[in-house]
Amino acid sequence: MTDPQPSVPAVFLDRDGVLIEDSGYPHLDEHLILIPGAAEAVRRLNGLGYMAVIVTNQSGVARGLFDEDRMNRFNDLLVRRLAGKGARIGAVYACPFHAEAQDPRYRHPDHPDRKPNPGMILRAIADHHIDPARSFLIGDRQSDLEAARRASLPGFLFEGGNLDHFVRDLLGG
Repeated sequence: MTDPQPSVPAVFLDRDGVLIEDSGYPHLDEHLILIPGAAEAVRRLNGLGYMAVIVTNQSGVARGLFDEDRMNRFNDLLVRRLAGKGARIGAVYACPFHAEAQDPRYRHPDHPDRKPNPGMILRAIADHHIDPARSFLIGDRQSDLEAARRASLPGFLFEGGNLDHFVRDLLGG
């Protein structure tokens, strides 16, 4: 019998409005504008042993504004841009489903992954041996905080400004 993998703490981060400017369904390379302090905040969290996990609703796919491939390429660009600044994202979970989807493949009345449901968070916890007791979420909407609550995690509302300052104050220094 082998020892179970050690569990790690994680910070779950919403994408639009927390890591990048929310320009309304950002998906093109030129839409990728980092929030002030985003890379520094992720780097700070990495340095404290946190795995950074992006959890993002992406109804633009369901609405027919862009396809899943474009969404994935945009998310990959974000991960690379942060990595170039020494900030490591351990995983990205994106939910393209929406109740009013134009594309029936993405139509779902209440998909378990779509925040405020906790599906993306719970999958990440299982996939990456994350310790929920040492983890938390940062989001910019009440639906993010509700998803955290449903996953039994603390959630913190980021209302703009410098993300690194927010994280520093949140962690007490």
